[in-house]
Parts: sequence; structure tokens; C-alpha cells
Amino acid sequence: MTLTVDTTRTWVGPTAPERLVLLRAAKSIAIVGASENQARASFFVSTYLLSSSPYDVYFINPRAKEILGHPVYPSLDALPVVPDVVDVFRRHDDLPSVLDEVLALRDAKGGSTSPSVLWLQLGSWHEDVARRAEAAGLSVVMDRCVKIEHARFHGGLHLAGFDTGVISSRRQIRA
Repeated sequence: MTLTVDTTRTWVGPTAPERLVLLRAAKSIAIVGASENQARASFFVSTYLLSSSPYDVYFINPRAKEILGHPVYPSLDALPVVPDVVDVFRRHDDLPSVLDEVLALRDAKGGSTSPSVLWLQLGSWHEDVARRAEAAGLSVVMDRCVKIEHARFHGGLHLAGFDTGVISSRRQIRA
């Protein structure tokens, strides 16, 4: 007997220009599932956002107390602000409960304006969560890294060893 997994993706997320608009409009990002473990993707993203972006960054992890010198909050509702973007580093099965927490936060603190974006990191894809979030008025980005997208739009991918694809007539200075 062969097990067949349906990998068909029917949900369509925002285009690159739409993602740029979302990132430009944001002032704050909460990283749900932030880790103090330097080998974790959330740590790399946190480091980049703190050093190379204009965002106020908040960390959510019920077990950590401090990451990169910043306080860590046990949940979204414990934040002192309502973030514009909720960037999620959690297992697939946890995504519906994270959305529930985002929606509860909107109802309790922010009304219908914040958070405005639910961002699921590389490898995260949950169409039911995306549809529920959009029905509630959230923009949704799935299976994309906020660090890579920010760097891509701001010419910073070369810092991570990526070819930015920028063509310029300027002579490159060689060290």
C-alpha cells in the first residue's frame, strides 16, 4: 500500500510588490517561537532584524527570558504593544492556535488594524489558517522568510551570500 500525500497548493499569497508594501508599512514585528539557540532560523532572523531593519522587534517564547539583550514575552497578549507583523516559527500543528492568539489580541487590544500581517516562515504552509486569517482581515505571507524578503527589497542579500541580481553601471571597488 502506498501512502499519497496531497501537496497541491491552491492558496495564492501576495506578490513581491505587495510584500514590499507590507514590510514598508510595518513598524513592529513580533517573532513567535523566537529562540536563544544560535543554530535556529529564528535567531538568525532576530539578529538581522535588530541590526539591519527599522522595526521594533519583540520576542515570544514561554521558556526564554532574554534574547539578544531584549526581553522575551510568554505570549502575544503579554506584549506592551500590538505588533504590525506576527512572524511565526512554530510547528505546522501549532499554527491554528497561533492564529487564534493573533485574533484574540486584535479583539482585546488592537481592534481591526493591528496586527495586520500573519507571516509564516520558510517551510510553513497552512491553507486553512491562511483563509481564516484573510477572512478576519489579515494579510498572510506563507513559506517566505521575512529576513530574506527585507534584504531582497533593500539590496542586502549579498550580506548572506546571495547574488542580488542588481545590475549597475558603477565600477565595483575591489579590496
